[in-house]
Amino acid sequence: MNKIFRKVIVTFMLMQLLILWPLQAFAESEEAVFAGGCFWCLEHDLEKLDGVISAESGYSGGDLTNPTYENHSGHQEVVRVSFDPNVISYKDLLRQYWVNIDPFDDKGQFCDRGNSYKPVIFTSNQEQEGDAKEIQKNISVALNIPLDKLKVDIIDFKSFWIAEKYHQDYAVKNPLKYNFYRTSCGRDNRLKKVWGENN
Repeated sequence: MNKIFRKVIVTFMLMQLLILWPLQAFAESEEAVFAGGCFWCLEHDLEKLDGVISAESGYSGGDLTNPTYENHSGHQEVVRVSFDPNVISYKDLLRQYWVNIDPFDDKGQFCDRGNSYKPVIFTSNQEQEGDAKEIQKNISVALNIPLDKLKVDIIDFKSFWIAEKYHQDYAVKNPLKYNFYRTSCGRDNRLKKVWGENN
């Protein structure tokens, strides 16, 4: 009887581990949403970081429902980043975001102009908002410029609309087109000018 009882207990414990383990892993991930010009580039820059689980291109910031690439008026091109905070903190992710944008340009980014391409940090709660403002102040000190010279908005996140399938992992699926676009747009040259060669 004791052997049967032990087997039941062990089986029950194993089942609990199998059920709870994926839920625990899922619960530990967090999300961040950033706009920083072309979503192909920002997605590519952020998804390669240790601790980033996934990065998806999409639209956010506007009121239009079901936006598309052809019509996303009021929205910015954004990247939704799912990350493991045990590997990369939200603050570290913010630092990586900043060095991959031009913080002085709120009229677009690099060769892409207009509202769709302006840099924005979308925060989901007070903790993210506090962290975003803290890192913004740190950037201002690091660049030795007044805070109001940084043209990155920090606003409340409302909703995320995923972009069309062909936009996802564009850099990986279309390396030649992507590299030509990125080079001709002057993104990396401008980033080096703002952040230095070690960026």
